[in-house]
Amino acid sequence: MDKEAADRQNSGNRAANPGDVRHTEAAEATRKPAIELRGLEVYYGRGRAVHGVDLDVAGRQVTAFIGPSGCGKSTILRCLNRMNDLIRGCRVRGTIKIHGADIYDRRTDVMELRKRTAMVFQKPNPFPKSVYENVAYPLRIHGMRGRTNIQDKVEMSLRMAGLWDEVKDRLHASALSLSGGQQQRLCIARAIAIDPDVLLMDEPCSALDPISTKIIEGLIGELSRSMTVVVVTHNMHQAMRVADQTAFFFMGNLVEVGPTDRMFSKPIHSQTLAYVTGQFG
Repeated sequence: MDKEAADRQNSGNRAANPGDVRHTEAAEATRKPAIELRGLEVYYGRGRAVHGVDLDVAGRQVTAFIGPSGCGKSTILRCLNRMNDLIRGCRVRGTIKIHGADIYDRRTDVMELRKRTAMVFQKPNPFPKSVYENVAYPLRIHGMRGRTNIQDKVEMSLRMAGLWDEVKDRLHASALSLSGGQQQRLCIARAIAIDPDVLLMDEPCSALDPISTKIIEGLIGELSRSMTVVVVTHNMHQAMRVADQTAFFFMGNLVEVGPTDRMFSKPIHSQTLAYVTGQFG
């Protein structure tokens, strides 16, 4: 067999290798945006809070939304799991797709959407239940049965949130007895217990001390290996530390989006430069 024929055969063998095929498919999935916004507009009554935003959010990465107060970043975040549905007078126009599915399609199961697109809020909001029940409760709500299955999932979620070693001997104590940082990690454990595809975090460290903030920032990086993470933050240094991609918003408009290192070192727009260098905000 000549060399050219041998190369063709080897190439064919490589293409037929299932491991190579899976690797190629995984790489292709990573390149596709997990979240797509097209022409997104949000109104509160007659006032328009978000103006025609087009944005792609990469899968299994951390994307930070930055901008001054009132710029629309939290409003957009709440659109991603339709939390704005709960606000009287709020109207959403445009298209939001998560993994290709239009989440504002009238056939969308909103409960299922919120299971797949979990949210962690600015202030820790544990249920007035035990540490264990805070994580077990949503598992039961979403249909998990079997005491052993639930126990295993609670432990796994608390480990993923970096909290297990601190609470394993006080699982039946009130969640309200934990410190602020522990409560926020418990809320993260509760959110990830139901295996979401997307984790939304609205200023998750703003009420925490520097040590707790450092722990949660490390956790964000770990979680992005298995899910898409979108973080709203006013903290420029936090965005630089945790985000792969950063989007800058101003007065309801998306001004600029790009890789985080480029956004902070060589922004394209002068408005972005002024914000990230502290000239306003």
